[in-house]
Formats: sequence, structure tokens, C-alpha cells
Amino acid sequence: MGFFNCIEKGSGLKRLFIGGVHGKEGLSTIKAIKKLSENDVKDGTLVLYNCDQSRYISTLNPLYYQSTVGKEVLYLISQYQPDMYIELHCYKPESYPALTSIDRIQRVGVPPLIELDKGVLIGSVSPQIRTKIFKKQDICITLEMPCSPSTETLKVYINFLKILAGAKNRFDLENKVKKIYPEQVETSQKYARIIFGKYPPF
Repeated sequence: MGFFNCIEKGSGLKRLFIGGVHGKEGLSTIKAIKKLSENDVKDGTLVLYNCDQSRYISTLNPLYYQSTVGKEVLYLISQYQPDMYIELHCYKPESYPALTSIDRIQRVGVPPLIELDKGVLIGSVSPQIRTKIFKKQDICITLEMPCSPSTETLKVYINFLKILAGAKNRFDLENKVKKIYPEQVETSQKYARIIFGKYPPF
């Protein structure tokens, strides 16, 4: 299930999409990551990478980045220096309540994920890298879907990835997403302020 592709369209946003960063998630995320093509990128660079199966360690755990796959993720970030970093995940249906619960920040230290549609969830990447490696203005998003997704869910997931791949900058991305998911954008900005204070990155 390992996969790599680099799409280059001249100057512009540098994007890095990594799927299957732990456990068997790559079996599901590769179904989406392979659907992205040169037609989805207007300018800049898009690097697509799907990890092989690995032992499951939460990305919220500092030990994750000492694991083989964690070091692989850090290497890719260091190598490509993305302005947009997207992690593709999947979750077991029984995990949905814990991922979206309002008390998630008290339990594990990060805001709850937000549902876009059909079980597709969005949030920030782990603070282990979001606040330590990336700049505030960088676009860093975790995108989750149920593992072994339905056709409808996979379509929502892929369509959102295509929006990300085609966005020219943060302003362009926010405008495009607000037209489809206005309430989710507002909530995500509220949660972002928990991490960054007055600065509201999407």
C-alpha cells in the first residue's frame, strides 16, 4: 500500500499529503490518495505519499515521532518544507464519539474533530509537529474518514482533497470551503484560537 507521486506545476504552494501514518490506515487512505492527479493542481507542488502498514502509535504520543514511520514523516516534512501539510487518516466507527466529543481537549489535549459530511472529519494535525515544526501561517489539516469507507463517504473525502490540492493559498482555500461548509469553517477557526490565541489559521 506504499505509494509516492510528485506533481510539479511551477512556482506556488508546496503541498505534502501523507496517508496511513499508523496501523493499517493506509489500506483505506490509498483509495483516496490515488484519485488525485495533475488536473487537480493548478500551480505549485503536490507530493503524495502513502505509508506502509506499521505498528499503531497515536500521533499525539511524542513516542510516535521516534518510531520508524514517525521518522519517515519527519523526513518528508523536512525534505519538502510544505506550506500545506495534510494527514490522511481513517477511524473505526466506534471511535467517532471520542474523536468528536467536546471534552476531547480535556482528555487528550486537542480540540474535537469536526464532521464535514458522511462521517468525514477535519481537524488540526498533532501539536507535536503543528506548533513545533510548522509556522502559524502554514495550512496543517488532519482529514479522517471511517476505515473501509462507503462510496458516498469516499467521494466526500476525495472531493475535499481535490479542493486542498487546487487551492492557491490560505485565502483561496477558506473562500472555497466556506461556500460548502460555512459552519465547519467557523468552528475550526474557533478551535484554532485555542491553539494559537488571536491568530485563526484554518
